[in-house]
Amino acid sequence: NAVQIVVRSIGYFLKYLDSHQNGKLLTDITRQEIREYISYLQHTKCFASHRFTPTQARNLSGHTVNCYLRSLRCFYSWLVNEEIIEKHPFDKVKIPPPPKKLIPAFSQQQIEQLLSVIDTKTPIGYRNFAMILTLLDTGLRITELCTLTMDKLFLEDGIARVIGKGNKERMIPIGKQMQRILWHYIERCRPTPANINDNFVSLSDDGRPLNRRRMEAVMTRYGEKAKLG
Repeated sequence: NAVQIVVRSIGYFLKYLDSHQNGKLLTDITRQEIREYISYLQHTKCFASHRFTPTQARNLSGHTVNCYLRSLRCFYSWLVNEEIIEKHPFDKVKIPPPPKKLIPAFSQQQIEQLLSVIDTKTPIGYRNFAMILTLLDTGLRITELCTLTMDKLFLEDGIARVIGKGNKERMIPIGKQMQRILWHYIERCRPTPANINDNFVSLSDDGRPLNRRRMEAVMTRYGEKAKLG
């Protein structure tokens, strides 16, 4: 994902150079062009010049602008490290920080409402119940849950070892009630893996690993059913 974001950000910057800097080369950029690009992004409308989506009235969000610039700075750091360029154009250039965003937490009533719409009498329903509760109980990211393997889950010790951002491993504590729920899922509801080498905890009904998008779709469906959105 990180690589795709960097590549996409470079593409946006190249289009800007073609239209506003007479096609100036990426290797010839100075901090002056970077500052002008920052101003350009801050005044650019959402979906401007998009092939399929009409331009919207609002400007790019502060988070989007920050993401594009950090990705571009990462690319130029690579150019410097590879000795393709000598000077880093982002030196002495301050990237506008993203706005602080407070994410609201679920109330106890909302959690109970969400869990109440899951049919735990079916294997897939119980799997969804166990996965959603695991996210709520441990604070795992969806990708971390989807890539969690059986050999990294130590239910007797109440610990899971996950690989997070930056390929960093961390230990996640699992409560007693959550341990019992995961034991029930693994022993009675977890499908037989379609591939003998698939050792993932979260499997689809046909025994294949669940990916992030499919897990998000499951949670969105239950959220709509519980009328939380």
